[in-house]
Amino acid sequence: MNSVSWTLRRLTTVDDPHLAGLADVLIDCVEGGASVSFMLPLTRDRALAFWRRVAEGVQSGSRALLVAEDAQGICGTVQLILEQPENQPHRADLAKMLVHRRVRRQGVATALLRGAEDMAKACGKTLLVLDTVTDSPAARLYEQLGWVKVGDIPGFALWPQGGRCGTTYYYRELN
Repeated sequence: MNSVSWTLRRLTTVDDPHLAGLADVLIDCVEGGASVSFMLPLTRDRALAFWRRVAEGVQSGSRALLVAEDAQGICGTVQLILEQPENQPHRADLAKMLVHRRVRRQGVATALLRGAEDMAKACGKTLLVLDTVTDSPAARLYEQLGWVKVGDIPGFALWPQGGRCGTTYYYRELN
């Protein structure tokens, strides 16, 4: 049994050490084959540029950011895109749930997802929407945790090494 421990916390500001840790997680996920908007090779500069844009959204209040941390630093993350069209103030998009390979299969993804749901409620949101690779471990997790599958779009995105993959959309109503 693995004795790795980790904690969750919401970041309300994102500093340089956070950016470095978030970039590490993103790079690890893409190098591990995750289709999360980036192609290989993912340079550190591109990863940092992405997280700087996220940090601006966190600072402005248009995004909420949750991280999982272990003894080595940030090991997982998930975002809520809070800023939505005028007729959808009750909704947020769950985005970029990433878990470093060193802590996979230890409950980090489940904790991040449940934490994001709680964070959404705290932000006044009652509906969450997300998309993920069709038939992926993430898709199975969302379904196990009560997310409702809307449908699949074949060939919607690319794997980081090339080649198309399908995308599945889900939603979850929050009580």
